Formats: sequence, structure tokens, C-alpha cells
Amino acid sequence: MGFIIFGILIYVIGTTIAKINFKFQFLVNPIKILGAAVAILGFLAASVVQIDAGNVGIKKLFGSVQNDVLYSGLHIINPLMDVTEVETRTQNYTMSGVHSEGNVQGDDAIRVLSADGLEVTIDLTVLFRLIPQDAPNMLRQTGLDYKDKIVRPIARTKIRDNAVYYDAVALYSTKRDEFQARIYKSIEDEFKKRGLMLENLLIRNISLPSSVKSAIEAKINAEQEAQKMQFVLQKERQEADRKRVEAQGIADYQKIISESLTDKQLQYEQIKTMKELAQSTNSKIIIMGKGNSPMILDTK
Repeated sequence: MGFIIFGILIYVIGTTIAKINFKFQFLVNPIKILGAAVAILGFLAASVVQIDAGNVGIKKLFGSVQNDVLYSGLHIINPLMDVTEVETRTQNYTMSGVHSEGNVQGDDAIRVLSADGLEVTIDLTVLFRLIPQDAPNMLRQTGLDYKDKIVRPIARTKIRDNAVYYDAVALYSTKRDEFQARIYKSIEDEFKKRGLMLENLLIRNISLPSSVKSAIEAKINAEQEAQKMQFVLQKERQEADRKRVEAQGIADYQKIISESLTDKQLQYEQIKTMKELAQSTNSKIIIMGKGNSPMILDTK
């Protein structure tokens, strides 16, 4: 657009020179040709626009936003139009209590009141993107600073509105997924009305008051100690069962042996032993007493 205006100005200057001073008459045609060439080049340059990947172009003619958009690639347009590129890739907006993590410097965590009246601090990341066909309405109604005008206030408001249905401990533990699904649905509906697509909602951290956190930690420690004691008791029971089975086995063995041994069996075993001793190369004296058992003395 600037080249077209510049070319037209050169052309007008060339025409005006002839009227002011005839001495510069010889410059009129070259200046006119130069002005026309610059205007034509400007016209051609303004007629071709390139849209980068992941963006769409919004056309404006004298301030009026056109409803159709230009997708990535080369396009031929009215040279009088201005084209504004906006991003349609996935974007994120983080609200965190850590000073260097969020989009806003400093503590930007969301503080909400739970159903039991406790203050809970939530760190949140919103993943979203601009719907391409709704980009003209976004530029017309909101502008390009939709992160501050739409994403941030809606996310913070919906989290506060839904947190009041849950106790602080439930938000921290058992109801966390349910809470995340609930706020996802409410934020998604609001975003669609304004030309944004919610892709994901990430609850990065939930912080409880220090008193509640200490109580939860004490409860967890007590449960762990109870589980440890149950394990010890179970191990002791297993050891007692093992010893009981071992003692029963020994008792059964002794009973079987005592029932199977008779006097004749013992006499037979004694005779076998005496025979083996008598055949031994060691010197010995065998004295047979009146009883059933002999006495064996090693002469060594």
C-alpha cells in the first residue's frame, strides 16, 4: 500500500514540474514513468500475501473486518486490504505460585474456598487454540489480547465456582480427577462461545493449609505404622504355624518309631553291631553280661 501511494506521489510531482518551470520539461516523462512503475510494483506486491504455517490471515478493508480468513500459503487479494496474521497453534496459559513459571510474574496461583471453608491454592495450566473460522469475530469483538480478556478470567472464575462443592481434603486426594473433569466442561463451553477451543486442563498442584496438611501427614504415618504392624503380626503367625507343623512332624516320627521297634528287632540290631565290631581290625574285648546289652572296651 505504501509503494502505491509513493508511486502516485512521484507521478503527480512529475506532472506538476512541467507547470511550474518549463526548464524541467525534459524530466516530466521519466518521472511519470518512474512513478507509474513504483505504483504498479506496489500494487503487485500488495496483491500477494503469504500466511505462515499455524496461522490464519484476517482481512481488513478500511477498518472493516472481513468474515473469510486466509489459511497458510500464498494468496492474491485486493491490494487495498490489510491482513493481520493470528496464531491457531496450541497455546498455553499457566497460573502458578512459583514466581518464574506462570505467564504473570510473581505468585499467580488461584486461591479458592472449599466446601468446608478452607482456603486451597491451585496451580493450573490451560491448553487452548484459536478456532480459525472464528478468528474474524475474535478480532472484531475482543482483539488479539484474548489471553488476558478471556482465558485468564474465565479459568479463574470457573475454578472458584466449582471448588465450593468439594471439601479441601477431597480436592487434594479422592475427588481431584472429578474436580478437573467438572471445571474442564464448564471452561470448554465458555471458550467455544468466544471462538476458542479448549484442548486440555492440567491441575499442576493443589496446596492445603499447613494445619490440614499436617493432619493428613499424621494420618498417613499412622496408617503406615498400622500396616507395618499387621505385616509383623502376619509374619509371626506364619513362623508359629511353621514351628507347630515342625513339632507335629517330629511327634509323628517319634510315634512311628516307637511303635515299630520291638525287643526282637533290638536284639537283631545288637547282633549286627557286635558282628561288625568283631570283624574290625581294632583290638577290643567283648564282655557278655547277663543283661541284653554287651559291654565293649577298646584295648587301645
